[in-house]
Amino acid sequence: MKILVVQDHLRSGGTERQSLLLAGGFAAAGHKTTLLTFRPGGALAPTCAASVQHRVLQPFDTGLDWLAPGLHRAAVHLAPDIVLCMGRMANCYAGGLQRKLPDAAVVSTLRTGKPLPALFRRSLHVVRHIVANSEESKANVVARLGLPAAKISVIYNSLVFPPPAELARNLTLRAQHGARPETVVLVCVAMFRPEKNQRELIELAASIPPGTDWQLWLAGTGPTVAACERLVDERGLRNRVKLLGFQPDPSALYRAADVAVLASRSESLSNFLIEAQAHGLPAVVYAAQGIAECFVPGETGWVVPPGDRAEFLARLQPLLSDAAFRSTCGSGARTFAASRFAQAQGPAAYLDLFSRLQASAS
Repeated sequence: MKILVVQDHLRSGGTERQSLLLAGGFAAAGHKTTLLTFRPGGALAPTCAASVQHRVLQPFDTGLDWLAPGLHRAAVHLAPDIVLCMGRMANCYAGGLQRKLPDAAVVSTLRTGKPLPALFRRSLHVVRHIVANSEESKANVVARLGLPAAKISVIYNSLVFPPPAELARNLTLRAQHGARPETVVLVCVAMFRPEKNQRELIELAASIPPGTDWQLWLAGTGPTVAACERLVDERGLRNRVKLLGFQPDPSALYRAADVAVLASRSESLSNFLIEAQAHGLPAVVYAAQGIAECFVPGETGWVVPPGDRAEFLARLQPLLSDAAFRSTCGSGARTFAASRFAQAQGPAAYLDLFSRLQASAS
């Protein structure tokens, strides 16, 4: 098969990491794979597999995620059998690509909890097939847009950073940030955008009862970093809350941390949570689309109604105070993540779908 993966920009987000993982997996399986991005560069651009042809539409970076000059011309020239659209901007163009390439199977993806733009919604009715990365995401789009359930498959995200067989706690990194062996390190890895809501995590951490030895590590970059830094200073938490910037590979953070926390208002399936579970971290999170599918609720993670700080802190308290309980939850988390989100499963599931779409069209 000739496969075209379309993505607007290789910024440091979860969808972009999945685009690169899938493209690399398709190429490794022997399929001619092209990754077509609208904008050049991006934090993840250097990580594109050498076996994947990376083409860029904008001659220089305009900063406009939606600008895709020559998209149809490039797609016709590449003559793919399959077009996989990743991210909101790429999916806005999916319907037009299906009309331009009637012999190809254009596949849209649902990977966000944000409202879908009108062009995205219209494209979902036109494309050959749709992949959602959580059952909840599929159910929501079927209910809201009246799409037939048979047109939508659920394929979970794959682990971008699978853990080693034997996990060793990263005491060196803990010490670098002033965390003692008994300090409970809470971690969140996400882009700093308003919907990711790191401010709420800082406020929650500030409410942890006195006498608890804790730190909060926030890894990522984005437009809300400065506001979060100011909030940390206002709350007098500079020694406890660490803003660690973009992490090309956050595995070291997971091996150094104890509990995953997330207050995001917009998800479909959280890459951060599945990676954290794979590294043995139990989780406490606010409810959002697909969140409960990232762990075993009540066993390896706890879902709290958005904004309910008292309940969040109540669920967090046993993980703060009981190391044996954390260990038991973490062991279950590793087992769960290894079976549901294994790295090879995602590319294989997509390739199986692509083969079925080709067979049904012939």
